[in-house]
Amino acid sequence: MRPLVDALLTHDPRQRERLSQALLAMGLLAAGVLAMHYFVYIGEAEPTAVWIWSALTLAGMAAFFALIRSGFSRRWREPSLTVPQMLFALTSGAVAYAMLGAGRGAVFPVVMTILMFGLFVATAAQMRWVSLYAVALFGAVMLWRALSQPERYPPAIEAGHFLLVATMMPAVSILAARLSAIRQRSRAHRAELAQALARLREQTTRDELTGLVNRRHLADLLEQEHQRCIRSGQTFCVAVLDIDHLRVVNEGHGHSVGDALLRAMAGEAARHVRVADVLARQAGDEFVLLMSDTRAALARGGVERLHERLSAVRTQHGNQVVAVTLSGGLAEHHAGETVAQTMDRAYAARDEAKLQGGNRVQVAA
Repeated sequence: MRPLVDALLTHDPRQRERLSQALLAMGLLAAGVLAMHYFVYIGEAEPTAVWIWSALTLAGMAAFFALIRSGFSRRWREPSLTVPQMLFALTSGAVAYAMLGAGRGAVFPVVMTILMFGLFVATAAQMRWVSLYAVALFGAVMLWRALSQPERYPPAIEAGHFLLVATMMPAVSILAARLSAIRQRSRAHRAELAQALARLREQTTRDELTGLVNRRHLADLLEQEHQRCIRSGQTFCVAVLDIDHLRVVNEGHGHSVGDALLRAMAGEAARHVRVADVLARQAGDEFVLLMSDTRAALARGGVERLHERLSAVRTQHGNQVVAVTLSGGLAEHHAGETVAQTMDRAYAARDEAKLQGGNRVQVAA
């Protein structure tokens, strides 16, 4: 049964919703068709006219279903075709009203049900136009029948029916406007919630000063990379880049200059690392570069180029140009090694670079 349902409604959730709605509308009109034939049975409707009406009504709804199922309706602004379906069903209902004579009152519940379809989908403006169309259409049919067949459609009764329709339709339009406002508020609340969640994720994964990945998120990414390497047998490299003598800059020029220097370096580094790599701020003056699926021999060239670019970063303090150098340590993850052990070797290589005078990159053994 499920394969048949999937073939009919597709696997796309949005399409399934549209097609389910179209099937429900088709079922409603099919029930109306059966009711029409009941009135034929009791002698209140002409058989030939009802058969023609039935065929056209069901064919029209089948055409709407086919347009949605084929995906052709996606070319239009409203792929569910709710408003066109409502207009078609209202027109079909008005024709049924003109054929039913004494049984015409049965059309009104069907008309109200048709309008209910649009309450949760159509906009307030669309529902106003649909309501006006329904009032004008049924008013014209009632006037025509009251003038052409006053014995079956007494003018006084038709005037009462018209007042009923003219009252119901605006009421439905007002209700649609209120529901539309509720939907808009709900969408606005969802959008605000999504933005708040995005900001929260940003705050928990990004360094506030530089915008780079922060220390906590880096630890998660390192562990994920470690698990990936265990499964695939591949490896990764970690580079620690440490600004030489940032304390001197902060003490001599102020922390605002040191912060500006860090931001400038972060921006420069972010422009030159691979998309697959992750650059993070580990501590005050430390950056960590995670390079996935990379050997040390290949990673060294990239880290040294990054070192050169970051060492060329300058910031202005009054009439002075402030420049710093960096020391780096690069370590390739070894099979059976923990992330902490790999990081320790990268730090040890960084310390060795500093012992050799700084402003260089050292590769761990």
